[in-house]
Amino acid sequence: MQLGSFSNCKSRNINMGFPNSQSFLDFKTAQFGNLSFLDEPRCKRQVISCFSQSKPVNFTFVPEPRWSKQSLYDSKPSETQYYTKQELGFLKSTRKNKNLSSVRVKSVMGVSKVLENDDVAVGKMKGSGGYDAIVIGSGIGGLVASTQLAVKGARVLVLEKYVIPGGSSGFYERDGYTFDVGSSVMFGFSDKGNLNLITQALAAVGIKMDVIPDPTTVHFHLPNTLSVQVHREYNDFISELTSKFPHEKEGILKFYNICWEIFNALNSLELKSLEEPIYLFGQFFKKPVECLTLAYYLPQNAGSIARQFIKDPEVLSFIDAECFIVSTVNALQTPMINASMVLCDRHYGGINYPVGGVGGIAKSLTKGLINHGSELLYKANVTSIIVDNEKAVGVRLSDGREFYAKTIISNATRWDTFGKLLKKQDLPKEEENFQKVYVKAPSFLSIHMGVKAEVLPPDTDCHHFVLEDDWKNLEEPYGSIFLSIPTILDSSLAPKGRHILHIFTTSSIEDWQGLSTKDYEAKKEIVADKIISRLEKKLFPGLKSSIEFKEVGTPKTHRRYLARDSGTYGPMPRNIPKGLLGMPFNTTAINGLYCVGDSCFPGQGVIAVAFSGVMCAHRVAADVGLEKKSPVLDAGLLGLLGWLRSLA
Repeated sequence: MQLGSFSNCKSRNINMGFPNSQSFLDFKTAQFGNLSFLDEPRCKRQVISCFSQSKPVNFTFVPEPRWSKQSLYDSKPSETQYYTKQELGFLKSTRKNKNLSSVRVKSVMGVSKVLENDDVAVGKMKGSGGYDAIVIGSGIGGLVASTQLAVKGARVLVLEKYVIPGGSSGFYERDGYTFDVGSSVMFGFSDKGNLNLITQALAAVGIKMDVIPDPTTVHFHLPNTLSVQVHREYNDFISELTSKFPHEKEGILKFYNICWEIFNALNSLELKSLEEPIYLFGQFFKKPVECLTLAYYLPQNAGSIARQFIKDPEVLSFIDAECFIVSTVNALQTPMINASMVLCDRHYGGINYPVGGVGGIAKSLTKGLINHGSELLYKANVTSIIVDNEKAVGVRLSDGREFYAKTIISNATRWDTFGKLLKKQDLPKEEENFQKVYVKAPSFLSIHMGVKAEVLPPDTDCHHFVLEDDWKNLEEPYGSIFLSIPTILDSSLAPKGRHILHIFTTSSIEDWQGLSTKDYEAKKEIVADKIISRLEKKLFPGLKSSIEFKEVGTPKTHRRYLARDSGTYGPMPRNIPKGLLGMPFNTTAINGLYCVGDSCFPGQGVIAVAFSGVMCAHRVAADVGLEKKSPVLDAGLLGLLGWLRSLA
């Protein structure tokens, strides 16, 4: 699942990747921490190198790499560079601004934070041409959409509220630790197939990143002392699972075989917009069996299919836990296509962790965006979408600036897009219907910790899912715990002799409202202590005494720093859905307005939001004349898709 958290910070030094500048978490001072390395982790480190699309995409394995922060980020922390026109979005003003002063930045891998004396940059004059698209937000979905458009020749402006890109796939640095904001489980980063969407997005803009293969996707610690490791090799995983439930071997194999049938169908297709009929019909004629397979499973859920073959309630509960990681709901509420993408890609392409942390993905995409002539403006808080004659034509920022473009793409959630960025009277009927079918998925309590390395037993896996006592607690707030230890794979993320633990568990924003500052801080410590105590008892004796750094984030933290309504991470069906049938695509009922991200088809997760970005870019490119388009077929297909959604 696509998770994220920023911790509420106090008075410590912090660096968000932009030294000597105001941090993402509102701190004025910053410094780089200890950049030394841990001892070599248990798995032999290998590197997959992703190269530009203009050349064959080669993937080489290099044993025992040794990276420095400076070589990874392609800059020295002490260097000062002048901000480029493309990065700043420095344009002609609608009015003369006498207070505009020179701008200097610190560069990190080509992604720079703006240092402005008066926090001003100049807006785009209406009617002066320019942008093909404005993208609100620089999450993975927004960045994939913007870079895909840029390589097609579009001129794109990305507006980011904060000072680094990535959203819940960002990073921050504290006391020598480099923390991933959200999940460290990275799908879509392999060297083969069509679902390696992160690799493809980077290659499209000529960016190289190195990754470390993870030998185990996740280690489950479940009720009744059930322990299951999801090995990278599918046969190893399926052998371990069926050895725990030999009486259900046939049913287990049938369920996962259907997952592979769906995954292979998806993986055989060139993935573009399902709302673009020329592409869609072309794929159907090339791959009719695969397209019909996907159409058949589109309205189905993983739980209902599993129940066709499996009767043991404990095995079904295990599949619930598998799906919960994907979608934060049980298998009966998880679309079969979503489940299949994740449950198979972890074996087909594997989980691969980017060297230097997850934040490098967004930084690399941003660098590629700028290299292709498009722009990204930080500290650009979009407060409204401008609609003129029933068409989205621009955006207005909190400081009064306005930018205009042919199309507007919102990487905000649909609740933020249609509930905050648009006036209430602009809410289309189909969005009302969407909110009747789906509710906001829960947010998370997150804990970022730095601990002494010796507290972890030898051969500790990188990712763990813990549900100790009762299967009924799977979906309850604070019931299950997801733990990532990225320093198992990349020791450079922490000081020597230390590990990072990133812990998160579902939590509702209602549980944190109405508290005084004192009570809020006290509750954070109490709840976090209970979660850490559970991990100490189940996995790591002595964990509490090994803690050297700790920060706790709540749903309010996620709402504040990631601009997500109630801290949510996408939609969750109110009842048992008809698969993905009810999920909206990228187009909206407002002409010129598109949505991208985890509240669009196909939903939550790194692969899913990247897929959403690819689809959105293709549809927008057709609408602005960069791809072939058939208005008659468009109208027919979009009408059909709208009708199908109404059936959900």
